[in-house]
Amino acid sequence: MKKLFLSVGLVAAGTASLQAAYAPDLGSTDATRMWSLSGTLRGFYDNNYTTSASANGSGGFEVSPAVSINVPMQQTEFGMRFVYGLYYYQARANENQNPIDQTFQTDLWLDHAFTERWQSRVEDSFIIAQDPQLNTGGPVSNPFRTTQSYLANNGTVSLHTDWTRQFSTSLHYQSGFYDYQNNGTTVGNLPTQGASLAGTLNRIANTIGLDFQWHQTPTTMFFVGYQFAQVNYTGNEPIAYTGAAPIVGAPFGPNTGYIYYSDSRNSRSQAVYLGATHNILPDLTFSGKFGAQYTDNYNDPQNTTSWNPYGNASLTYTYLPGCFAEIGVTAAMNATDVVSVNGSNGSITTSQQSYVIYGSLNHQITQKLKGSLIGQVQFSSYNGGQYANDVDDLYTVGLNFSYTFNRHFSADIGDNFNNLVSKIPGRGYTENEVYAGVTATY
Repeated sequence: MKKLFLSVGLVAAGTASLQAAYAPDLGSTDATRMWSLSGTLRGFYDNNYTTSASANGSGGFEVSPAVSINVPMQQTEFGMRFVYGLYYYQARANENQNPIDQTFQTDLWLDHAFTERWQSRVEDSFIIAQDPQLNTGGPVSNPFRTTQSYLANNGTVSLHTDWTRQFSTSLHYQSGFYDYQNNGTTVGNLPTQGASLAGTLNRIANTIGLDFQWHQTPTTMFFVGYQFAQVNYTGNEPIAYTGAAPIVGAPFGPNTGYIYYSDSRNSRSQAVYLGATHNILPDLTFSGKFGAQYTDNYNDPQNTTSWNPYGNASLTYTYLPGCFAEIGVTAAMNATDVVSVNGSNGSITTSQQSYVIYGSLNHQITQKLKGSLIGQVQFSSYNGGQYANDVDDLYTVGLNFSYTFNRHFSADIGDNFNNLVSKIPGRGYTENEVYAGVTATY
């Protein structure tokens, strides 16, 4: 299966991921539980496992063991989680193709209180995978699969300081690294095979920000913040050209044969925002920030700059013990594999601006039966290139029921649906996946 990867989110913000309806429950890692082991076995049928315009269906199974470790200490708490996933597709076996996709993910976190006023948190997530859908990585969903292996690492360091009872600051730094193994594009083969995933998506993203927080009451906090981000594309390959054929050393122009390389998409961005968190009721919580982001694609020969909305907001309602609902919205800029060139002005697609509306409902139907419903609508418009301002619409719905027989054994069944509507020929698709499985936890 050869399929491009639509996009990878560049910002960290909460969202209701469709994967939540599909992922195994790894068990609690609270202070009274030092470690847990789990294993999940699922059977599934996916009517479009290649996520392509011409659907190809396949049955298969998933095996997913996991281990979680939590070490609470006097001023420090450390945790780590390892998850392995093996996915077998019968249709690929029938076609004498490799039927197995594999993923490995490790997450770690460290909380430390230097004093009562100074607290820090370190988080890191490392993934090696052939199935990018395991890596949601932020508010922007990634609706395409690819058999090309990749690795990704996302880390965050934050420092929270209470200067007075009402005034505090939060300093945060985030680093993202993406490395796709699909490479090898040269000037000679670019016209026939197109840009590689490595050329269009390999990158290092560094973000640093500072929030000034005012605690109006114990249940209300306002803040103003600033964030700077630098994204460097590291593929070091040609990714597009203007005119009829690429010409090494050609000057920029719509029909000159000018060659765009990976680092043509490098960018610097700055965002300013206002935000608040507020407990409207003891069981109803609001959190959000709203602002604007200025982006400079400084390596683009056209010196492209843009202003875009930036922020997120969510409303969470806990209406019964074990039952809660959440709705939210995000606005963010993200990377894309599309590198089309506009024939009139020679501009290239540099990124996407995405808006995500999501919601989830988790209900404890009985003491042992739980249901969850997750939905998401995503609108992603292209910045520059042939499809400038065109929008990809992604609709996702996930329904899951889980039954707990006892503290060590549970079963679940569910359905995930994706529909991508795109103006780019051959890009849109519809996919529906049903699954059932069992999980053992110790």
